[in-house]
Amino acid sequence: MGHGYQALKRVTDNSFLIWGKLTKFTENTGMKLVYIPAGLLMALFFSACEEQPAGKPRPNILFISIDDLRPDLGVYGNDEIRTPNIDKFASEGVTFLRTYSQAAVCAPSRASLMTGLRPDSTRVWHLGDKFRQINPATVTMPQYFHRYGYYTVSMGKIFHNYMPDSVSWDEPDLRPAKYSKPEMWYRDGETFYISDSISKLQAIRREKILAKRPHAYADGWNTGPAWEMADVHDTAYYDGAQTELAIKTLQRLRDKQQPFYLAVGYFRPHLPFTAPKKYWDMYNRDSIALAPNPYVPANTPVFTMNSMYELRGYDGFKHIQHPTTGYHIPDDTARILKQGYYASVSYVDAQVGRLLASLEELGLAGNTLVVIWGDHGWKLGEHNSWGKMTNYDIDTHVPLLIRAPGVGRQGVTTTRLTELVDIFPTLCDLAGIEVAGYLQGTSLKPLLEDPDREWKPAVFSQFHRRPKVTPDGGRYMGYSMTTARYHFVEWHTWDNVAGRAGEVVACELYDLQADREENTNIYAAADPGLIARLKDQLHAGWRQARPER
Repeated sequence: MGHGYQALKRVTDNSFLIWGKLTKFTENTGMKLVYIPAGLLMALFFSACEEQPAGKPRPNILFISIDDLRPDLGVYGNDEIRTPNIDKFASEGVTFLRTYSQAAVCAPSRASLMTGLRPDSTRVWHLGDKFRQINPATVTMPQYFHRYGYYTVSMGKIFHNYMPDSVSWDEPDLRPAKYSKPEMWYRDGETFYISDSISKLQAIRREKILAKRPHAYADGWNTGPAWEMADVHDTAYYDGAQTELAIKTLQRLRDKQQPFYLAVGYFRPHLPFTAPKKYWDMYNRDSIALAPNPYVPANTPVFTMNSMYELRGYDGFKHIQHPTTGYHIPDDTARILKQGYYASVSYVDAQVGRLLASLEELGLAGNTLVVIWGDHGWKLGEHNSWGKMTNYDIDTHVPLLIRAPGVGRQGVTTTRLTELVDIFPTLCDLAGIEVAGYLQGTSLKPLLEDPDREWKPAVFSQFHRRPKVTPDGGRYMGYSMTTARYHFVEWHTWDNVAGRAGEVVACELYDLQADREENTNIYAAADPGLIARLKDQLHAGWRQARPER
C-alpha cells in the first residue's frame, strides 16, 4: 500500500479519523475565515507526495526545539549571556535574525509550526486547545516526512507538553529511563526538581490540586519554587538525561536503512529555572543588567498585557499583580530570575553542543539538516512583566538557525522577515520533498542561498486574550503584523464558539526604527495615510506577503 497509506492508517488505528468525515479548517485572510474540508486537505497531501526516487539518499533531519528561548544568544548580539555551542553552530549555517512566532504561547505556536498552518487554520488559540481533537485529519510534519520514507522519532517537548501526538511518530515521546515510570507518563519534564523535600511537597500539593481539578495541567505536578541550583552532573536534570538518550538514539538510527527525522525538545529555559549550579555560577547576579523598560507601553489598553499567571503559580509569587497595576517585582528578585533564565539557557546550550558533537563523531553531520528554534520569546522584566503571552516583539521574536550541508554559505545572517510556519516547507524543500500546496509558510531555501535577496514585506502573529486573565473581563483577539519598520496590531472582540473576530476595539502602532523596545503606542498620532496602508496590508494577510521565487 506504500508509506502514504501507512501514515494515514496510523491515524485511523488510533481512532482519530473516520473515513469520509469532513473537518473544517480555517485560515486567516485578513479578518475573513475560509473553510477547507479535511478530505480536500488529505487529497492535497497525497497528491503532493511521491515515493522516494532511486539515487542519492535523502538527508537526515535533527530538529531541536528550545522552550521559551528568546533571541538572547551571542550570535543575536547579547554580550552578557554565554552560549558558545549555539554560536559555533551559527558559524556553520544561517542565522535568521528576524523570525517571528505565529502566537506567543506554546500550544498555538507549536501546532502552527508542526502542521504548517496558522492559528486561525489549526483553531489552536490557547494552551488548552488540542489540534488533533479539533482537526483529526491534520497531517503533521513528521507524518508528512514518514510518507517519504523517513523514520520519525520524538523526545521532549515538540508539540505541547502533555500532547505528544503519538500518531505522528514511529517512536513517540521517548524518555530517559528514570523518567519512564507509569506514574510519570503524564508528567512534564519541566516539573522535576533534585531536592527530595521539594518533591515530597509537590506530591502533597498535587493531591489537593487533583481533588479540585482532576485533569489539572501537568497532572498536578506543576508546583514548586521558581528556581533550583543543585550542584549535580548535567544528567541529573531532565534535559541532560534526555541528551544522553538522544545520543544513544542517534547511534541506533545511524544503522537504519532509511533517513531519520529526530526531534529533540528541550524544556529549559521554561520555568522553573532549574539547572546545575555551575551554570548559575557563570553569572554574577549583582552585575546582571535589568530590563531597560520596566513599564507598560504608553497609550495601550489593559488587555494587551499578559497577567503573569504563569510565574504566579510558583512559590513566592502568588501575590504578584497584573503589570498594569503598577506592581513591580523587587530588583533583587528580578536579578535572581534573570540569572536563572540565563543559567538555564547556558545549560541547554551545553546539551546542544554535546548533541551536535555526537552527530559529528557518528559521521552523520555531512548528510543531516539541523534546525534550532525557539517557540516564542519571554519577558525578563520588560514592560513590567515576566513571561510570554502578548503580541509585543519581545514575545513574538524568536531565534531560528539552520545548517544545511551543501546549501548556501556558512556563518551568515539575514535580517529578512521570516516565520516559524516557514520551517515545514523549508525542510521539505531542502530534503527534496514536494512542498504541499496547502502549507501556509514559505520555504527559506532561497534565503539560505542568498540571505540578502528580497523577501516577505510582512509577517503575522496573533494572540487570544481570555476573560479570566483580562482585567476588564473581555475576550479579544489581537492580529499582529510586523514589517521591516512598523509593528501594527488590531484588537477585535472575539466569539470563541464560532471562532470569529468582531468589532475593532483598539489598535497599536510602533515605529521599530525610532522605538525598538516598543515603549510607546503611536497609533493615535500617526499619519492617517500610513494607518490606512498598514490596515490594508494586515487585512490582505499572509497570502499577499509571499515573496517572489
